[in-house]
Amino acid sequence: MRKLMPRITLISLLLLLAGCSTLSSMNPFSSNNGAKIAELQPIKAALEARIVWRESAGKSDVYAFSPAIVGATVYAASHDGRLTRFDEGKPIWKINAGQLLSGGVGADLSRVIVGSVKGEVLAFASADGKLLWEAKANGEILSPPVVGGGLVVIRTSDNRLAAYDVLNGKRKWVFQRPTPALSVRMTASPVIDGQYVFAGFPSGKLIAVSLSNGVAVWDGTVALPKGATELDRAADIASAPDISGRSICAVAFQGRIACFDLVNGNLIWARDMSSTAGLSINNRYVYVTDEKGSVHALDLAGGGSLWKQDKLLNRRVTAPLAHRHFVAVADAQGLVHFLNREDGSFIARVPTDGSPIVAPLQLLGSRVLVQTSNGGIYAIEVE
Repeated sequence: MRKLMPRITLISLLLLLAGCSTLSSMNPFSSNNGAKIAELQPIKAALEARIVWRESAGKSDVYAFSPAIVGATVYAASHDGRLTRFDEGKPIWKINAGQLLSGGVGADLSRVIVGSVKGEVLAFASADGKLLWEAKANGEILSPPVVGGGLVVIRTSDNRLAAYDVLNGKRKWVFQRPTPALSVRMTASPVIDGQYVFAGFPSGKLIAVSLSNGVAVWDGTVALPKGATELDRAADIASAPDISGRSICAVAFQGRIACFDLVNGNLIWARDMSSTAGLSINNRYVYVTDEKGSVHALDLAGGGSLWKQDKLLNRRVTAPLAHRHFVAVADAQGLVHFLNREDGSFIARVPTDGSPIVAPLQLLGSRVLVQTSNGGIYAIEVE
């Protein structure tokens, strides 16, 4: 049998595959190595997009940091341990977590949760940033914790899900699947909906796990590994799934995009697609960014193509964020692009600080919230 490179070495090459430009030359999965990024053409803005407020949260280093939003409050973190609360764009408190952090932020009305490079789960009071509890995970925490059903659910670098009591940090359960020798480094959070936790895994599986006990309820095949080498066979779900009504959809690297029945896991439709950036869905459409940076709109009911925007080629585009009449994406040069929801044409563009935007865009009320790799926090209004 051919001798494999140790898995830890392989994974170290894949840090932040979903968008970190600083490591693209080390990334054997990237289709953008040596490829020229698309030069942007001037657009005729059909909408006004403006920055309402901007602040700084500290640099992300080589990690992907996503803010947490609770009402009008934003919690943001940085690699050096800084954790800040912003209300309507104004800093309310700022603390040092005492650890090098490695993922984004999770929060509810009472607590703010972060994860560290050393696998520490830290909970702070949302009112004043006071440490409430800390717990030990089994590995580096690369994605934002999620809070729901009285639990904090985290994902570690070895693709385990672990749930902790939100009140005291006591671990309740752990879920793990076998991981292949070569896999994409996951920075996407699991998704809590009702009584289930949904997460994508290496080898193209989307799995629904019971929130109460960590037992798998159903698993759906988004992609099947194929090919002669480990690289060819990498077909991992590197981004978060998204939910609308009874549909849950996910997309895999070197695989497919697929939508399933939320309750029983039955496949509704699937079609070939490769993405590490991810997707978003609403009650009519699925929007997805493929591995080359093209943004697609598909019919949620059957997966048919509606439009494709291919003018962002190789710009390491984020997952789309759909809201009202626009779809927003961002790129490795810190630009936020707004597309017409109906035909994919450019309708506005907003620059930030010029550093890569790796973390998914989020909605802050009706505004688009962005965190850049240099730590810029931007709230953008579109009118």
